[in-house]
Amino acid sequence: MKEITREWLKYAESDLETAKTLLDHKPITNNIVYHSHQVVEKCFKAILEEKDQTVPKTHNLLTLHNKIHPFVDYTANKKLLNDLSKIYIDTKYPTELGLLPTGMPSFEEAVSLYEFAKDIYEKTVKFLEK
Repeated sequence: MKEITREWLKYAESDLETAKTLLDHKPITNNIVYHSHQVVEKCFKAILEEKDQTVPKTHNLLTLHNKIHPFVDYTANKKLLNDLSKIYIDTKYPTELGLLPTGMPSFEEAVSLYEFAKDIYEKTVKFLEK
């Protein structure tokens, strides 16, 4: 595995650990979701690096998923990718952009998106260690 790929995964792991720690703090679900988004984004970018592809400057997970799709042997849930992408802006700024249709993510939604990110991380590590 390339060194730059390892760096992307190291940063993704750090975000995963941060999100896991935040699960004990229910009022800050937006931060759990922010770090979950970052896990997935960094995993997808690690795959692009490893496969000598240009890493686009985008946070849109559907766009990134489409770019890695030819290389990976797993398919991510596009609805959850879309949810994470929509929420991403609102986790950083106090606006109405990026909210789920029901508003700020509930604790249950944050846990679900964390579990999704964790699954993507584990599958990405397994894929890249082949």
